[in-house]
Amino acid sequence: MTMTKTNPGGAAPEIKLTRQDFVSDQTVRWCPGCGDYSILAQMQRVLPELGIARENIVFVSGIGCSSRFPYYMNTYGMHTIHGRAPAVATGLAIANPDLSIWVITGDGDGLSIGGNHLIHALRRNVNLKILLFNNRIYGLTKGQYSPTSRMGKVTKSSPMGAIEQPLNPIALALAAEATFVARSIDAHPQHLGEVLHRAAQHPGAAFVEIYQNCVIFNPTEWEGLDDRRTRDDNILYLEHGMPMRFGKERNRGIRLNGFTPEVVELGDGVSEDELLVHDATSPQLAFLLSSMEFPAYPAPMGVIRDVRKPHFAEQLMGQVRTAQAQRGVGDLNKLYRAADLWTVSERAQVAPEMAGEVASELDEEYVDDMEGQAAPTPDGAGPLHTTPIAALSPRAPITVEPQSSLERAVRQMKAHNIGCLLVADAQDRLVGIFTERDLLIKVAGLVSDLGSAAVADYMTPEPVALGADQPLAHALHLMSIHGFRHLPLVDDLGRPTGIISFRDVVGFLKRSLGDS
Repeated sequence: MTMTKTNPGGAAPEIKLTRQDFVSDQTVRWCPGCGDYSILAQMQRVLPELGIARENIVFVSGIGCSSRFPYYMNTYGMHTIHGRAPAVATGLAIANPDLSIWVITGDGDGLSIGGNHLIHALRRNVNLKILLFNNRIYGLTKGQYSPTSRMGKVTKSSPMGAIEQPLNPIALALAAEATFVARSIDAHPQHLGEVLHRAAQHPGAAFVEIYQNCVIFNPTEWEGLDDRRTRDDNILYLEHGMPMRFGKERNRGIRLNGFTPEVVELGDGVSEDELLVHDATSPQLAFLLSSMEFPAYPAPMGVIRDVRKPHFAEQLMGQVRTAQAQRGVGDLNKLYRAADLWTVSERAQVAPEMAGEVASELDEEYVDDMEGQAAPTPDGAGPLHTTPIAALSPRAPITVEPQSSLERAVRQMKAHNIGCLLVADAQDRLVGIFTERDLLIKVAGLVSDLGSAAVADYMTPEPVALGADQPLAHALHLMSIHGFRHLPLVDDLGRPTGIISFRDVVGFLKRSLGDS
């Protein structure tokens, strides 16, 4: 239920929302036990706390299981195309900088085809909250290895084990100079909600990697992190300004040995003073944390980096304001006419025969007279338009039946030294044509037994055919637009009467030009 309360002094009304206000009427369709349910629940719990009207919140997704998210949020949303959610969201953030825009992506969608868009959204510091659901598998397309799958991972697309070095999403975001980088896990709802809340409040690009469980195709990926009985021994919860301690008993920590982090037990000569202290503003420490991969190290969770820089839309709008102060509010028509212009002469100044149309000052009687005249035949085209195909003395066709074997058809072509056969049915009607091209593309190397394969299965059915009385120009036109080397001729009943080739037409033209 949505409630607004007017504050004293004429301040903007306070927006009060509940989790239910963000639940859409769509049936949630993820596999039972999928970690996406937990992420959705925490998002619907956190958003009411932000005091942002639903019409000012937008979810943009790409393709994948995670990308169904916009359907399940009772806000504005866009389900875009594979990997392009950051690009679409960037345009939206520029068009309306006041929106709270969330990009929902996965390790497949965001780090494969969408990797370039993700990097540039982060380096530009676009005011987006980017949630990358990382289950280290392609779930929607049924279990292929993804850009984050571990080396050796056996999947449907890597049956002998993946051989590619996996991408590290946190390191990638840091290398792109993301101003907010964090990590959480679907199995720890309270921690996840706190991280989402921090990301929502960050001005600029906020990147959150969420370890998410795919119960169907990669159910054991986060073992040791997803069980509340063991997770505290395997997760390093980061707090700015606090020593890096972890473990159920808070008896373990991370200290630096040269340039390498190492896990130590507190006591026995090791004190808290030796431990690394988390500093979310340190790029060096952030990269060190990104290199700590579970299970060799406890998985760092929480805010890894949090710095403030002007975000993209803020800077862009500043440039717009500066330009308007210097040159005034823009005028699109003036912009079109600002430079690189040229003038096209008016029609009246162009001779009618050059313009390809009748000049406007000609009287109507003359126009009617001109329109009634047939267009002159271009020079050199006369023989083509006036000579029937029969003048080429078409050769008698060699025909085969549809049931004839390919072996027989090839033997016929060799015996007569021809490039095609016409295929006629029992009523002697043309039903197909079998050419050298069909032989090379459909038969050669693909059909092992020519004696048992029928011509009907490899011919070109219902071929274009002409009558012997039609002009050569029509035959040449068909050969040109379709790339035909041969054209069959038929009578009024569709029976083959002859065949002509492009060579026949060329030969006729040479003879005609020689005679003239």
